[in-house]
Amino acid sequence: KDTLIVWSEAENYDLALSFQEKAGCDEIWEKICQVQGKDPSVDITQDLVDESEEERFDDMSSPGLELPSCELSRLEEIAELVASSLPSPLRREKLALALENEGYIKKLLEIFHVCEDLENIEGLHHLYEIIKGIFLLNRTALFEVMFSEECIMDVIGCLEYDPSLSQSRKHREFLTKTAKFKEVIPISDPELKQKIHQTYRVQYIQDMVLPTPSVFEENMLSTLHSFIFFNKVEIVGMLQEDEKFLTDLFAQLTDEATDEEKRQELVNFLKEFCAFSQTLQPQNRDAFFKTLSNMGILPALEVILGMDDAQVRSAATDIFSYLVEYNPSMVREFVMQEAQQNDDDILLINLIIEHMICDTDPELGGAVLLMGLLRTLVDPENMLATANKTEKTEFLGFFYKHCMHVLTAPLLANTTEDKPSKDDFQTAQLLALILELLTFCVEHHTYHIKNYIINKDILRRVLVLMASKHAFLALCALRFKRKIIGLKDEFYNRYIMKSFLFEPVVKAFLNNGSRYNLMNSAIIEMFEFIRV
Repeated sequence: KDTLIVWSEAENYDLALSFQEKAGCDEIWEKICQVQGKDPSVDITQDLVDESEEERFDDMSSPGLELPSCELSRLEEIAELVASSLPSPLRREKLALALENEGYIKKLLEIFHVCEDLENIEGLHHLYEIIKGIFLLNRTALFEVMFSEECIMDVIGCLEYDPSLSQSRKHREFLTKTAKFKEVIPISDPELKQKIHQTYRVQYIQDMVLPTPSVFEENMLSTLHSFIFFNKVEIVGMLQEDEKFLTDLFAQLTDEATDEEKRQELVNFLKEFCAFSQTLQPQNRDAFFKTLSNMGILPALEVILGMDDAQVRSAATDIFSYLVEYNPSMVREFVMQEAQQNDDDILLINLIIEHMICDTDPELGGAVLLMGLLRTLVDPENMLATANKTEKTEFLGFFYKHCMHVLTAPLLANTTEDKPSKDDFQTAQLLALILELLTFCVEHHTYHIKNYIINKDILRRVLVLMASKHAFLALCALRFKRKIIGLKDEFYNRYIMKSFLFEPVVKAFLNNGSRYNLMNSAIIEMFEFIRV
């Protein structure tokens, strides 16, 4: 076609460039032909395809690749062979097979020791290029050799001598002297311990040692990503099966005699353990969280969240977020059961609300995260309904009875007069977050929130915030009222009229004066909705 340039790459990739006009297509085609030294008047460069197909056939029918003997004097030749093999998939395949069959990598690492002893910098630079090239072959069998206990530190050593850097990097020194393996709970299984060491080192190679892959090399390291991924899956599985390990972990976490530093290490471990679980398949993740649930992770979190150490509480909040994202129903069931035997003050959800209210971060980063978790927990969309019980009815009944007063406490405390008693930025941000959740409740909770708003006169208190100096908070208050009006509910309408709850809105409109801004438009839109 006049507006298409079509070509093939590698074995299975057909690519095309499509142009809107023939002139643009011809211009690019001429430039491509100019670079390749071809005649642009020839529409189909069939001779190129025939040559590459012929070469490919020759490659497939030719015997395996023969590697130069593994000697110090031939390192440059080996490096050139590896570099020249990378662009062709078939040559990469043959090179990988040759490296596997001849135990070549171990011989290269022996030469590495000789080069280091002789301070042969040129040889070390060639070894860097060779080992980097072997990584780009993307072969699990080669990684198994390179990441074995006897080879991995030498592989890292080879990658210290990047020719593009004026000085070698001290990766081995960091891994052996600076990075310390800390067992918060002793691990008895030597295979598990070895797997953890290996995964840490391979992750370090990927993140810190190997140069950032170019766009063309990214897919060449997919097997390295998979190697790390499957190692993490194995580690989680092995720890999960070690009942003594998990029992000791939760016992020490909740023991009052555990010192603060130790507890911080235990909570950080549990947080990392949960983060690892995100790599699992859904079925395995189910088993993982069931194990943690059976071990008592939620009661443990309740104890930890009640402690004074801010760092420990922060890590516990992160763990709680994994649990809510994974299975909000499991969390709901736990909090409803504990409500039967505990005071409201120490309920898990109320502890979460209190942490949100007391967030010291000026930007309220933690409070925003916690509000998102609360929203997930009170969202009827992810609540179950079975033949014998309805989670929505039970949980919302529990939430409005035991938790809603804790959530609205800052709002009620700040709106006792005609204008907010505290109107600093951080308080305004917190109240805006609370209003956001209450607005969500108005939309999704029907009679539970309606009874609460009317009985506690919540809308009057919210409209006090229309007098805030912070426009975003005043707009949040208006949005809350607009959501209520949008429901066209007679109970709400009578409540609004009887309590004269348009007065604060009209006052805000008049105070806004002739300014044409968001407040002006939002108030006019609300009255227009009522009129129509």
